[in-house]
Amino acid sequence: MPSEETPETAEALAARIRFCRICVERPFASPLPHEPNPILRISSTARLCIASQAAGTLAHATTTPFNDPSGERLRDWLGVTRDEFYDVSKIAIVPMGFCFPGQDDKGGDLPPRRECAPSWRDEVFNSMPQLELVLAIGQYAIAWHLGSLRRRTLTETVTDWRTIMEQSGPPPVLPLPHPSWRNNAWLKRHPFFQREVLPFLRARVRELIEPQSAEPNER
Repeated sequence: MPSEETPETAEALAARIRFCRICVERPFASPLPHEPNPILRISSTARLCIASQAAGTLAHATTTPFNDPSGERLRDWLGVTRDEFYDVSKIAIVPMGFCFPGQDDKGGDLPPRRECAPSWRDEVFNSMPQLELVLAIGQYAIAWHLGSLRRRTLTETVTDWRTIMEQSGPPPVLPLPHPSWRNNAWLKRHPFFQREVLPFLRARVRELIEPQSAEPNER
C-alpha cells in the first residue's frame, strides 16, 4: 500500500482494483457466479464522475461501461459524444458494484454486489479530490452518496435536486433516475426532468469537460 507521503494515484488504484476477487474469495453471501471482471474508469484529472449501479451483460462482455441502449440515453442526457463519454481524463465512471452481478430467475440483473462499496468506494473517491460534480444514477448510488439527504422516493429525490446539490458534497451530488428503458413510464409522468434537469445537466457537463482556460498572466 502507498504511504501517506506518496499517496496512490487514481490510475494506480484502478489498476489494483482490476485484480479484485473479493466477491469470489471473501463474499458476503453466495460468491459471484462467474469470473470477476471489475469495470470502472477513474483518473487524476476527471472533474465529472458518474456514480452508477453495476455492469450489465454487454458491459461485462466488452469491459466497457454503459455499452448498451441505456448508455446511449445517458450520453444524450449529458449532451456528450461517445468519444467524450469514454475519455477517462474528463469523465470518471464508478459503479456501486464493479462486476456484473449475474441475473435472477426471471433474467433480470441482480443488485450490485455488496462487497464492492465498503471495500473500495471511499478509497476511490479519496483518490479523485479534483471532482466537481457526481451524478448519482439509480437507487443504489443515490442511497450511498446522499445518505440522509435522500428523500422518501426516487421521484421526491430527483424533484428536489437543486436543494440536494446545495447541501451535498463536496463535490455536489446530482441525483438522476437510471436511463434504462424500464424508466420510460417514469420519464413520461415527470416532464420536469426533461424541462428542468436536463438543460442544467448538459450545460454543467459541458463546462466540466471543456479544457479549462489558463489564468491570464499577471502584468
